[in-house]
Amino acid sequence: MSFLVEFSMFPTDKGESVSQYVSRIIKMIDSSGVPYKLTPMGTVFETNTMEEALNIINQAYKQLEPDCNRVYTVIKMDIRKNAENRIEGKVKSVEEKLGKEVKK
Repeated sequence: MSFLVEFSMFPTDKGESVSQYVSRIIKMIDSSGVPYKLTPMGTVFETNTMEEALNIINQAYKQLEPDCNRVYTVIKMDIRKNAENRIEGKVKSVEEKLGKEVKK
């Protein structure tokens, strides 16, 4: 089973630039071992269970909780049975139909 999750999470009480806070979350995801992709507007990761996916979200929040009074979060999930490695596969499928690699 594949739980493909796209989310963004950042404090709204820390001024214009929040990359130092977002980097805490990315460091945690990286150390978790789940496959992920950082994008300019959020992060995509893939797990095998809902529990794993929600644990990553919970751990992300815990990176900000100690010193952030207000946190904005958007979460999207695509859950598919009998599938895996969709973090790469979905893009490859589109590239095959285009006949070329998508700009990265």
